[in-house]
Amino acid sequence: MYIHSLSDLLYLIITSLFLLGTITFVSGIIILLTRTMGRDVRAITRQTSQLAQKGMVNNLSGLVGNASALLTATSQMVRTTAGIGLLLVFLGLIQIGASIGLIFILEPGIAIL
Repeated sequence: MYIHSLSDLLYLIITSLFLLGTITFVSGIIILLTRTMGRDVRAITRQTSQLAQKGMVNNLSGLVGNASALLTATSQMVRTTAGIGLLLVFLGLIQIGASIGLIFILEPGIAIL
C-alpha cells in the first residue's frame, strides 16, 4: 500500500488503532469468559475443600490451615485474572473510542446516527 498524502497516513493510523482496539477488546472478553472460572480452578477449589473437610474430621489443624491458604491463593488468582480481563476490555474500548473520535475530527461532515 502506497501512502500518497498525510491524510492517507492518518487514515492508516486510525484504522490500525481501531483494529488494535478491537483485538484488545475481544481478547479481554475471552480472558473473562474462559480463564476466570476455568476447569482447573474449579477442580483445585473442589479438591481443596474436600481436603479441608477431611482435615477437620481427623482433627489435623495443619492440613486445614494449608487448605485454607490454597483456597485464598486460588481466589486471589481468579481476581487477578478478572482484573487483567477488565483492563484489556477498557483499553480496547478506549482505543476504539479514540479512533472514532479522530475520524470525527478529520471528517467534520460525518453525521452521528
